[in-house]
Amino acid sequence: MVGGQKVLARLSVARHNSADMTKTITILLLLATTLLGCVRRQLEITSEPTGALVYISDEIVGRTPVIWSFDYYGDRDVILRLDGYETLVTHLNLTAPWYEYPGADLLSEIAPWTYEDKRYAHYELTPHVPSSRGDLIKRADEMSRRNNEAVDK
Repeated sequence: MVGGQKVLARLSVARHNSADMTKTITILLLLATTLLGCVRRQLEITSEPTGALVYISDEIVGRTPVIWSFDYYGDRDVILRLDGYETLVTHLNLTAPWYEYPGADLLSEIAPWTYEDKRYAHYELTPHVPSSRGDLIKRADEMSRRNNEAVDK
């Protein structure tokens, strides 16, 4: 009976070690997939003249030239401001490349290399031209008329 118990004990240890080994391999594979590839997304914004303050979707990104890293594709509102120049308000659509479509995106995330998706946007700012005295008076009269109409309603 003692010999039979030794055999059972050895089988139990072997099964236990096999389960531990499977868990270890699973953990190592999961770690390896997280250390593998990824997608690096960047948008480089430049302007003429340089130094414009850039807002993307109401968040300050920096002054041109600036590189902005993003996580998601889609539509963005872009605003550029610089003293002495007209504020530029525009729209930018960041479309996903083929490897970011559903299904392919899973493969691109676990691929053993890094995808780099770098986009570029360049904007020309127009100098601010001060209004003439006559134009300012005309605009003030128009605003006054609209305010009086709103109060009368």
